[in-house]
Parts: sequence; C-alpha cells; structure tokens
Amino acid sequence: QVQLVESGGGLVQAGGSLRLSCAASGRFFVTYVMGWFRQAPGKERESVGAISNSDGSTWHADSVKGRFTISRDNAKNTVYLQMNSLKPEDTAVYYCAARLSYYSREIVDGSENYDYWGQGTQVTVSS
Repeated sequence: QVQLVESGGGLVQAGGSLRLSCAASGRFFVTYVMGWFRQAPGKERESVGAISNSDGSTWHADSVKGRFTISRDNAKNTVYLQMNSLKPEDTAVYYCAARLSYYSREIVDGSENYDYWGQGTQVTVSS
C-alpha cells in the first residue's frame, strides 16, 4: 500500500506561482512513475504531466508546457509540481498519482494506468 499526501495548494492571483508537493510512503518510491492530474468543477480529470522512475524523463500536457515543471527528490520520497504564470483556467483540485510499473509516454497521461492516488489539493487562481 502506497500513501500519497499532497500539499502546497492555495489561492493565488493570475500570473503568480505555486509549488505543489506530494510525499509518498514506502521504501520503493524510486521505482514509481509519478503523475500529476487535475480536475476542475464539472470537468473530467485531466493529466498535467508525469516523471519517469528511471532516467527522470518528464512529460507535460500542452496546456501547461512551459509554465509547469515536474520534478522528484527520491531521497525525500517527494514529487513536485512547480506552477508558474498561473491562469484562472488552472483552477482545479490537483492530484498526484503513483504507477508501480514502467514509464511510457504513450500511457502516463491515462489515469487508469496509475495504482495509487492522493487526496488532492485545491488550487484557485483569481483573475
């Protein structure tokens, strides 16, 4: 069982920045592919990005590319989502997820390919 706890959400003005953190339990964090997703009210959950468990490769959705950056610190069992130049349309509950298998760009954007989820953290961007 893997427990994931997100933190760092909050209210920020458009153009501002936030850094989300997701702390994972267990001794095998280094083997997990980690992903970030978000869900806005009335919308489906969408992938924001993912980071590999092997070489640190990352993928970011087009909607956040150039503004958001995923990183991980295996010594701290933590994955981060640095969010810059925030827009009102970034308002959502943000979730981190762990995949206990291989990394493949073709599948890391699918929520069905992840095994464990955090409880989510609210990000609200005011205009």
